Amino acid sequence: MSSEFIITLAERGVMTILVVAGPLLAVALVVGLLISIIQAATQIQEQTLAFIPKIVAVLLVLILFGPWMLSKMLTFTQDIFANLDHFVG
Repeated sequence: MSSEFIITLAERGVMTILVVAGPLLAVALVVGLLISIIQAATQIQEQTLAFIPKIVAVLLVLILFGPWMLSKMLTFTQDIFANLDHFVG
């Protein structure tokens, strides 16, 4: 097993993580930014106000993108297990 192979495998793992977590993080970022702008405009400084809309938005995105995210993770895991003989020997 060469160092290039390990780096490629690690790169694929990191890219899979970014692709799977990207929609959730992006939605949380956008909703948090919108709530912060609304709080700044209305001068309401309640810290717990930002959590509920973020949680609801992330749950909705998880429901919508959940099957796609699961298929991406399963594809990566199946590729790892299918090529297991390359890792050990």
